[in-house]
Amino acid sequence: MNEENPGVEMFRQDIYIFKGGKSAASMRKDVKEMAEFGKKILNGEALLSAEEEGYYGRGIRKQVWLDPPVTAADRAVDMLLKKLNGQPFKTELPIPPKDNVPIAPPIKDLSKATIAIVTSGGIVPVDNPDKIQSASATRWGRYNVSGMERLESGVFKTIHAGFDPAVANQNPNVIVPLDALRAYEKEGKIGKLHEYFYSTVGTGTTQAEAARMAKEIIVHLKEGNVDGVILVST
Repeated sequence: MNEENPGVEMFRQDIYIFKGGKSAASMRKDVKEMAEFGKKILNGEALLSAEEEGYYGRGIRKQVWLDPPVTAADRAVDMLLKKLNGQPFKTELPIPPKDNVPIAPPIKDLSKATIAIVTSGGIVPVDNPDKIQSASATRWGRYNVSGMERLESGVFKTIHAGFDPAVANQNPNVIVPLDALRAYEKEGKIGKLHEYFYSTVGTGTTQAEAARMAKEIIVHLKEGNVDGVILVST
């Protein structure tokens, strides 16, 4: 599996998952490595570390005897000296990094809040002016909805390749709920709706690209003094 595949984090502690390429083009190489590892298991051969074998670490630590032997004290001092001298070194106790996102504080008064819509459902003007890809997106767009009560069929559509587009094309508001939020705006349930909505496609899009696009969109949300975002999937 590619490192972007959510299955890696879900199952890496339960099974051996080998590191794969970004597309099926690398499958020939990936399968060969997996087959060689499978042979070692069937033959009862000693298995090397996750890094040496090529699979994702499973969080299992095993005692290893060095040949020739080097005491832990000597290894620790050696790493410290390398660190102090700016030389590369490798820890014996790697800690996987965690990309934790702090939970945002609740909006105190929605009736005074500016709310924006961001979607990974691929709703765009019919000519797709930003040329957003239907899958594995690397682009996003923002579209002005000032004065619009709803998104009209034939004016907006979805370019998302991960679901049947018929209903969304017939009524784009099922993905971008402009009509419902306009009603909330009139009822005073929210202060106002941000004049733009932001759109990309989620299917096949890598976590790295999604994070980059989010950071770019956030700049515009801050400029618009947006208090809260409704993130609409499909």
